[in-house]
Amino acid sequence: MEMSNEKKSVAVMPKFKPDKGVDKRWNIGFFLAILLGGQVLIRLLKGKMPKKRDLLEQMATVGVDSLISVLLIAFFAGMIFTIQTARELVKFQAISALGGAFSLAFCRELAPVLTASIIAGQVGSAYAAEIGEMQVTDQIDALYMLKTDPIDYLVMPRVVACCLMLPMLTIIALVAGIGGGVCVAVSFYNMPPGVFLNSVRNFLELRDVFSIAVKSLVFGAMVALIGCGWGLTTIGGSKGVSRATTATVVTSWVSIFVVDFFLSLAIFQKVG
Repeated sequence: MEMSNEKKSVAVMPKFKPDKGVDKRWNIGFFLAILLGGQVLIRLLKGKMPKKRDLLEQMATVGVDSLISVLLIAFFAGMIFTIQTARELVKFQAISALGGAFSLAFCRELAPVLTASIIAGQVGSAYAAEIGEMQVTDQIDALYMLKTDPIDYLVMPRVVACCLMLPMLTIIALVAGIGGGVCVAVSFYNMPPGVFLNSVRNFLELRDVFSIAVKSLVFGAMVALIGCGWGLTTIGGSKGVSRATTATVVTSWVSIFVVDFFLSLAIFQKVG
């Protein structure tokens, strides 16, 4: 009787057929993320947290294993964005405001979106493949036989880890991007580092840092929930795992940009 009650927690999630509905994968993935998100939220409100060992393992996967990718991409993205911004500011003889113009756009949009996209491609896809492999090899059913809820054992540690680590990675990406901007400003425009950093400090406000933390928290939950949702509903053997992994990345990227639009509208609609 206990097994049947526990199985109801994920039994509401519909399964898709791998040979149908290719154009419906985004909608299905987002719908599954909402269902899983509700179940995770209920558990958190009840004070039910993942085991410390599982949580630390997932935090290392999200944070440490993704750190090099985040640093490299943010650094070079900062360099590229600084070059494009400086070209326009030079025309108006406003090159002294380069650091401020760069920091606002990079902080508010580019850093959180880039970091979330990296995590979606590296971590979200890994979640879908790992859990999907467990699903097609009946390891999920084995968890039920051991009276273990897959949401508590598999989903909760991954969601909490992404929510904790993605804001940290985004702040690190912001610092790396500013470092790349300083390198370009010094090398190509003979701007002293102090001028660039003073401009960043004058334009960047505490609310901007808070906004990227909020965005990153939401993006982290989305990536983890979409990856776990597609993994738990995988069927069709190894081919189904590959399709679920691809659908996870695509759904995550689309969802990140859609949600980013509404978050930006809500946070910055009164700015200016």
